Amino acid sequence: MSSAGGGGGGQPTSGHVPDFFIVGHEKCGTTALYKMLRQHPQVFMPEHKEPRFFSWDLRHSPPKPGAELPDTLERYLELFAPAAAGQLVGEASPQYIRSPGAAAQIAAARPDARIIAIFREPASFLRSFHVQAVGSLLETEPDLRAALALEQSRREGRNIPENTHPSWLMYSEHVAYAEQLRRFHAEFGRDQVLPLIYEDYRRDNEGTLARVMRFLGIDETAPLEQIETQREGLTAVRSMPLHRFSRRLRLARNYPERADPLTRAVARLAPRPARRAWRRAAYKAPPPLDAALALEMRRRFKPEVQALGEYIGRDLVALWGYEDV
Repeated sequence: MSSAGGGGGGQPTSGHVPDFFIVGHEKCGTTALYKMLRQHPQVFMPEHKEPRFFSWDLRHSPPKPGAELPDTLERYLELFAPAAAGQLVGEASPQYIRSPGAAAQIAAARPDARIIAIFREPASFLRSFHVQAVGSLLETEPDLRAALALEQSRREGRNIPENTHPSWLMYSEHVAYAEQLRRFHAEFGRDQVLPLIYEDYRRDNEGTLARVMRFLGIDETAPLEQIETQREGLTAVRSMPLHRFSRRLRLARNYPERADPLTRAVARLAPRPARRAWRRAAYKAPPPLDAALALEMRRRFKPEVQALGEYIGRDLVALWGYEDV
């Protein structure tokens, strides 16, 4: 792999490429799993949860020198430099599961790596992913049905928000689960890849964590605080202008050197009650998935559910309620 990043081949000459990767999906509990594994004394995971180093093909443009995401192999490996001798090193970039090139790039850098992938019922997954995409300003269409209908025009290069890679908005391609898993099996042995089901994770957090620890070969008796996958609160955008300004304020609080003087002053001086009121004005709880749209999505994605279920030997049609659609 070249030190310039972007997907060259070959082994790095120095540094510790992670021993394991949590590769996705987003909105499927990857953050909770990352936080739990970080507590384990035999594991090191960096504070930066999503380096995304091996998913260059999903970036709108190459990262600039000094950007938050590592732009070279050296910067990537620096994330893992604090690991103690003997610790298992890992990272969690849920974008890897969607990246056509990430599996091969990871295998070129670390062919004996272990891979953890999490899959979720497609309709609920896409609803949550869409809410996140709007909140991240990757998606400008706040209505999920309308966003799904824009896929074809976006494949043709139209209706794509500025600074968004089109692949983020190809919602139907996100749930090509069996194909995504096959990409990793093509590069790694099946015993190196652990597919998990999000609904199992929600139902039995402790049991799923124990399964992950067995897969990684670390002590299952380590006392780890159980962290449930995050429940949605005020995460849907109510007002896009207020949301955009809120992001500017958050940037000013976290990286004041990047913000203009007025925004820095507002971020510093705004009292907590005012910030809470602002948040209520800018955001709302995500509305429930429309029943008619949910049924349409289930009919559309049932072949993907069947394909993944057959591939991993699970009756996902029954588990995810697709029998009668």
